[in-house]
Amino acid sequence: MRPTGPALRSCLLPALLFSLAVIPASLLAQRTAKPVLHAKHWVAITGKPLAATAGAMIFQQGGNAVDAACAMLAATATRWDVLGWGGETQALIYDPHAGKVIGINALGVAPTGATVEFYRELGLDYPPDLGPLSAVTPGTPGGLLVMLAEYGRLGLAEVLGPAIQMADGYPIEADAVRRITRERERIEAWPYSRAVYLQSDGEPPEVGQLFRQPDLAATLRKLVAVEREALAAGKSRVEAIYAAYDRFYRGDIAEEFVRGAREQGALITLEDLDGWQVYIEEPVKTEYKGIEVYKLTSWVQGPVMLQALNILENLDLESMGYNSARYIHALYQTMNLVFADRDFYYGDPYFPPDEPIEGLLSKEYAKERAGQIDWERNDPQVGPGDPYPYQGETNPFLHHLELWRTGPPPAMRTSRADSPRSRELALRELEEAFSLGTTSIQAADEEGWVVSITPSGAWIPAVIAGRTGVGISQRAQSFVLDAAENPYNVVEPGKRPRVTLTPGMALKDGEPYLSFAVQGGDMQDQNLLQFFLNVVEWGMNVQEAAEAPNINSFQLRNSFRDHASAPGRLLLQEDVPPWVRAELLERGYELTFGERTSGPINAIYFDREHGTMWGGSSHHGDDYGIAW
Repeated sequence: MRPTGPALRSCLLPALLFSLAVIPASLLAQRTAKPVLHAKHWVAITGKPLAATAGAMIFQQGGNAVDAACAMLAATATRWDVLGWGGETQALIYDPHAGKVIGINALGVAPTGATVEFYRELGLDYPPDLGPLSAVTPGTPGGLLVMLAEYGRLGLAEVLGPAIQMADGYPIEADAVRRITRERERIEAWPYSRAVYLQSDGEPPEVGQLFRQPDLAATLRKLVAVEREALAAGKSRVEAIYAAYDRFYRGDIAEEFVRGAREQGALITLEDLDGWQVYIEEPVKTEYKGIEVYKLTSWVQGPVMLQALNILENLDLESMGYNSARYIHALYQTMNLVFADRDFYYGDPYFPPDEPIEGLLSKEYAKERAGQIDWERNDPQVGPGDPYPYQGETNPFLHHLELWRTGPPPAMRTSRADSPRSRELALRELEEAFSLGTTSIQAADEEGWVVSITPSGAWIPAVIAGRTGVGISQRAQSFVLDAAENPYNVVEPGKRPRVTLTPGMALKDGEPYLSFAVQGGDMQDQNLLQFFLNVVEWGMNVQEAAEAPNINSFQLRNSFRDHASAPGRLLLQEDVPPWVRAELLERGYELTFGERTSGPINAIYFDREHGTMWGGSSHHGDDYGIAW
């Protein structure tokens, strides 16, 4: 007898849900808000249209992808695209002549006097998130100059040209005006910041108004001038660019930077600037289904994506269905495991103790961690694993591991105020801290150069150091003061904090396959992991993958402010169907929703079949690409 009425509906519903789960994600993808970019010669993508135009200008002058990326970096720093000139720069570069991926470490270090005891005496649990005592040394100028000297083709006069024009006056955009307006009271306390951000009458600028930065323009012209003098003296292009480096970190620019910073309470000394250096590094990598995925090592959070891919390789993702409750649960639990490792084991590899990166990236360690997933419920007590046996060593911090697993220290707990409204406000503030912005830069050319950068730091409101026009980075807040929290990331003069900034790159058959990055603090490798899976597992093109809805976890310990966390808190795109929501609630998740959850991902896909490039730029923010 054939079922009818309610009986028929009860039979059809499971079948319908199953069919929805197994439909390929590419068929479920809607028309994208932005078109995919197609290019034969070059692609330039970054956080704002003006800065992408700077990259296009350099390509049109004959520059390669490194030149264009440096021009976009200079432009984004000049227009305060959630970073400034005194921030930090992290990059991956594919050199087609060497056939390898290169890492650029231009992260600043804790200055002289930035010790645990110093911050404890101030009654702090972490270095502050804003102000002169949140400073590390500036890294972006050095990173730009080293990349340009070693891998570029043009000189500073050409590459800094667009940024100098912008410093002379560019039409300021709404995002910067909002930040200045919101932080006006704090800005007024810092005289050099007040002179830059506020008008002569003390008011914030208006959207579209020409925003002039004469001190910064003078600083950038000094760099070009010393390059020109060196070239006139018979120096090579590379030597002339390094002469500009010396002027910034050891010359009159350094002297004014330190004077102005210390006048306002910063700890940075001339010796700190002179001793700091850019590292050209070997990135770390893993292989996922025949694709080599590259990240910078443990001074950023990048290896978590590699750890996650190693775990997910043990699971049958396709059978779960795209963005099904089981797939979301698998991603969330995997991220719980790898971010717990990040929060305990990641730090500056140039300072002892040595991070166990070999064990963390071991495929066997990943199998062990995959076996720890609870498939029925979210586990709010997930802690770091022990990777040391997978590199033939004994863990020297087992005593800290036991304490870590008993629960986060008081400063790490989300505020649990009595009223639901107060608690929700605290959680919203936590979500904002997790997604603190920066920008990302993608560039590629037909010669084969590929560049992926995630620069940040010195965002509005930055303490501007004297008459340099250069804001100071606020990245010291990512250090911890208690070794029980992370013995590898305790603040110390000369040490780099473990930061969130994490460009990505992937090769297939030894050739560039994907280049990708995103802004958004602790969300970055969460969003990039899902972007990568969207392309590799679910067959999306680069634009579809950049716009597709992501999930975000708040269970990890965030890298800003009070380093708080919210176990089980899960951000979903608001169109997630009710049956998926219901299953996730049953698994113990606390759900929150957003209209757009992709993150502002920028990426390039290399189409080897046709010899072209595909550019993608998410509709999440103002990110913009130009291609030719």
